[in-house]
Order: sequence, then structure tokens, then C-alpha cells
Amino acid sequence: MRELRAELWTPRPIDEVFPFFADAANLDSLTPPWLRFEILTPLPIVMRVGTLIDYQLRLRGIPVRWRSEITAWEPPYRFVDEQRRGPYKSWWHQHTFVPADGGTLIRDHVRYQSRGWFLEPLLQRLLVGPDLQRVFSFRADKLRARFGGAARASA
Repeated sequence: MRELRAELWTPRPIDEVFPFFADAANLDSLTPPWLRFEILTPLPIVMRVGTLIDYQLRLRGIPVRWRSEITAWEPPYRFVDEQRRGPYKSWWHQHTFVPADGGTLIRDHVRYQSRGWFLEPLLQRLLVGPDLQRVFSFRADKLRARFGGAARASA
């Protein structure tokens, strides 16, 4: 199991930040264009435990369908999405929001496992790890542009 953690502090209050994340339609603005991301589930999507969301994207040009399920929903502090179908053997992504220093600390914690069996370490080093870093760097840039603040990601 691999992990990626990212955080961004923004000067914006939690009651402004969380609703942005609670609207699944905003995921498109946080996803790099090279992934050609598209939400297939009709909008608006009511977020709660058990909500299923279907997406389509391209990973290195290969079309992929992804289904995630919201497995924890605790507004305005936390939610979790888990892959039910998609490119990873497993994917668990926790989003947390903490009031801090007059703003909000946005944290992402991802646990994932790539497919690829004995090639997994090589795939992680050459493809999966660098790709996820690019995705989360893009996301941090978009969040900084929207809310202000400082971000970092690590895998």
C-alpha cells in the first residue's frame, strides 16, 4: 500500500471551503486537462455516505472508467471517497478540513495500491508516483488560485 499526503492552508473560512469540495462538479476544475476528466453521473450529485459517482478519464492516453463511493461524510470537517471500480487495485482518499490560524487547513490523505503485481515497484517509480505528484501539484495550484494560501504534497 502506498500513501500520498498533501495539505494547503488557505485564509478562507471552513464554511466557504467545504461547500466547494461538497459540490462534485468542482472536481473537474481540480483535475488536469491532460486527464480529459468527465463526470458521467448526472449533476447535481447529492453527497452523503453511499453516494456513487462515475467518471471517465484518460491515463497516458488509455480510456479508463472510475467509480467512487462516498464512505464517510462529516461536513464541514471530513469526507472519504473510495474507488469501487477503476485503475487502482485499491484507492482510499480522505479529505479533511481544519479551522487553523484564521483560515482552513485542507488535507488530503490517499492510500492506494497499483495494479501490476511484480512490476508494481517499477510502475510506481516511473509512472504512478510521478503522475500522482503532477495531479496533486495541479490541484494545489488551482486551490491556491481560488482560495489563496500555501500547499505541499508528498508521496
